[in-house]
Amino acid sequence: MANMMDYLDWRGDLSMKTDGFNDVDNLLFAQLVYVDFEGIVPPPKSGESVSIKEASERFWQRHDEEEILAKVSMTKSAPFVMRRMAQTRRFADIRLSRYINDISDEEQSQFSVMCVHLEDGSIYVAYSGTDDTIVGWRENFNMGFLTETPGQLKAAAYLDGIAGAFAQKDIRVGGHSKGGNLAVYAAMKCRPELLRQIVCVYSNDGPGFRKEIAESSEYQRLLPKVRNIMPESSIVGMLLEHRGDYEVVKSTGRGAQQHDEMSWEVLGTGLVHAEDVASESILLDETMKKWIDQLDYEERREIVETVFDILEEAQIYTVDDLYHCKWKQLQEILRAKSRLPEETHLLFSKALKLLWNAGNRTIKRSVKKAVEESKTDSKKSIKTGNI
Repeated sequence: MANMMDYLDWRGDLSMKTDGFNDVDNLLFAQLVYVDFEGIVPPPKSGESVSIKEASERFWQRHDEEEILAKVSMTKSAPFVMRRMAQTRRFADIRLSRYINDISDEEQSQFSVMCVHLEDGSIYVAYSGTDDTIVGWRENFNMGFLTETPGQLKAAAYLDGIAGAFAQKDIRVGGHSKGGNLAVYAAMKCRPELLRQIVCVYSNDGPGFRKEIAESSEYQRLLPKVRNIMPESSIVGMLLEHRGDYEVVKSTGRGAQQHDEMSWEVLGTGLVHAEDVASESILLDETMKKWIDQLDYEERREIVETVFDILEEAQIYTVDDLYHCKWKQLQEILRAKSRLPEETHLLFSKALKLLWNAGNRTIKRSVKKAVEESKTDSKKSIKTGNI
């Protein structure tokens, strides 16, 4: 089946003035922001911008294909998507500005964002999902116990900060994975006059929020403008609490690989939709929610901090480091684990037991429900004479 790259072949010769913004354009910009544009796309205070064509040329002057392909992260496809975009009439002259790439070990935050200037004068604010840094993944897990993360606060400040520069312009806000969460959070916190400019907020397989945020009046006010899009076997997009409807798209990937936007099926200017999220994703979602609800704030915090402190102690700073973990680093991880206090060992044992029990209860209830539905269908068939 076709994907974003095929779309660039099909529609790349049509400008957005001829054929307006669509759902696949949203996916492309959410993917584009994964590119490391440091020193390429100007920062907010410069007031300058660069075209996608110029940005691509500068990026590939600094990097080669072998270097990019050696990375483990699924986001490594972004530079290749950018290069193809730069070759099309539709995207080559679109300009990029106000780029920020802020990674802070101290704040446990990985934050990246930029503005995309469309031909019709509108703006797409693209928030990046998690890159291959461990600090970025740590921030994802922090969402399980923090009401708001440093990245979310930065996302809100960024969107609020562009209000004056883009007054009266239509604004779309979006991102993939954590970027989708940041897009929703930023739009939720923006001023009423800016909210009126926002046409749509795209959360492309982005996780939800803690229950108190999902039930807040700010979140409810934004819901009519939010598009929650996720693949059939979504894992990340089903995490934490969501409200409102979600759209399910078909993917050529399997399991966790479906999180990669490059696997999402495209037809013409739209996405190929499925009827609903796969049953295994619903089961996982129910299990994780039940498990997390049984752990209090301090227990969640300690589990996350312990795991990532051990990785840091072993000098594992990126997903590539973890994937290519050397024997010396593995030994350091085991030593660090053995040095944990007894109460921490007990907490991990408790957490694993709760996870196991939550999974068993969810599966048993699902099987019971399936059996009851099967019996009901059989009775209906007998009454109607279909068997």
